[in-house]
Amino acid sequence: MTPIFPPKLQSGDEIRVIAPSKSMGIISPENRILALNALENLGLKVTFGKHVEEQDLMGSSSVQSRVIDLHEAFSDPNVKAILTVIGGYNSNQLLDDIDYDLIRKNPKIFCGFSDITALGNAIHHKTALVTYSGVHFSSFAMQKGFDYSLEHFRKIFFASDEIHLFPSEEWSDDAWFLDQKNRTFHPNPGYHVLNPGEAQGKILGGSLRTLHLLQGTPYMPSLEGSILFLERMATTTSTNVEEFDRYLQSFLQAPDFCKVHALIIGRFEHSSGMTSEKLRYVFSKPPLKSIPIITNADFGHTTPIFTFPIGGTCSLKAEPSGDVRLVLEKH
Repeated sequence: MTPIFPPKLQSGDEIRVIAPSKSMGIISPENRILALNALENLGLKVTFGKHVEEQDLMGSSSVQSRVIDLHEAFSDPNVKAILTVIGGYNSNQLLDDIDYDLIRKNPKIFCGFSDITALGNAIHHKTALVTYSGVHFSSFAMQKGFDYSLEHFRKIFFASDEIHLFPSEEWSDDAWFLDQKNRTFHPNPGYHVLNPGEAQGKILGGSLRTLHLLQGTPYMPSLEGSILFLERMATTTSTNVEEFDRYLQSFLQAPDFCKVHALIIGRFEHSSGMTSEKLRYVFSKPPLKSIPIITNADFGHTTPIFTFPIGGTCSLKAEPSGDVRLVLEKH
């Protein structure tokens, strides 16, 4: 199917905030106000789904409530974009109950990351609508270190030019939402070229663990001709690298992985335990030797992040010297 790109945003447009994973009830009142003000400063009108505050034993809400809010956001002609509150663990519960024909007939921006990877990739697969892996509503509450994320949000949703994805100058993986004043930032060394080469392809991906949930279901996009953007949130266990390696191996065993054109890997958190030596080891598998691979890209569970189009096209040129040209094509 030919990709369907949603219309761009303009000042005065309405965006709808919904909670297809964790509830907005877990977001502090202070951070809600900060996020709302930041979006209004972009000239956007912010409205909320009827059920965003509901919370069950899992900190989420019923499948019915979440699907209602999703359908109402897509069917409302005044809504031009949909932002998720935050990630979580259960957005894949919605996949069997979504009206994909409704979404196909009402294309609009849909953006979120982490657990929202399941929805973004499934919706693209079932409708051809280009969705977006990028900042949540809650992300807009960040007071320091958000400039890069905001710049790329503007570029991808308010303009149509190609976007050169240059590395951010610094990054952080602290719990900013708990302490906005005492932040720790690290110099960003830029992209790390594991395998040099050139590639062009359709973008798929997001959270590696969440995308893995789609394998073997009717909601998994074909990997043929793709450039996979993959990242992994660190957990409190000591097996982060091993788990990343295991999930990656699952994709390498997919029948169509041999038709993947390149891998772009999001930056790992300090607590992941990932090192340069371990990276080289994990990505030394035979099926990966013939495709370009770069790591330390600005997306995932560190900040800042760029927003990328699931179903859009990008081109990559990675030199043995370490120089990288990564471009999101006109959209």
